Amino acid sequence: MEELINDFVEIRLKSPDDFLKIKETLTRIGVASRKDKRLFQSCHILHKRQRYYITHFKELFMLDGKVADFSDDDRGRRNTIVNLLAEWGLLEVIDENKVQTPVAPLSSMKVLSYKVKHEWALESKYTVGRK
Repeated sequence: MEELINDFVEIRLKSPDDFLKIKETLTRIGVASRKDKRLFQSCHILHKRQRYYITHFKELFMLDGKVADFSDDDRGRRNTIVNLLAEWGLLEVIDENKVQTPVAPLSSMKVLSYKVKHEWALESKYTVGRK
């Protein structure tokens, strides 16, 4: 369990309000099914033991003791999303080396603007706080 958490990408919030901003922003970043306008959220923000992490939903499944195939593609998508959030000034990455490689092309995911999110069905494959 502890080893798994050590693989998570730890972040630092710029201000306490940023937790909710990041949480909402992550609902708008993921893998899209364009034909029926559904977006499947890739990453979540996790607050555990006074620390914050950005995790792929499959990492959270593994944390819960479930079997999950967390691939290099998943890791790359997570890293790209963390790098985007840092670029946008929403967070600081504690260990930059964890998000350097692999990275995924932006074309492999969809980022919805806040103003169009109501046009899409936003779906989460994991709910933080519920096993």
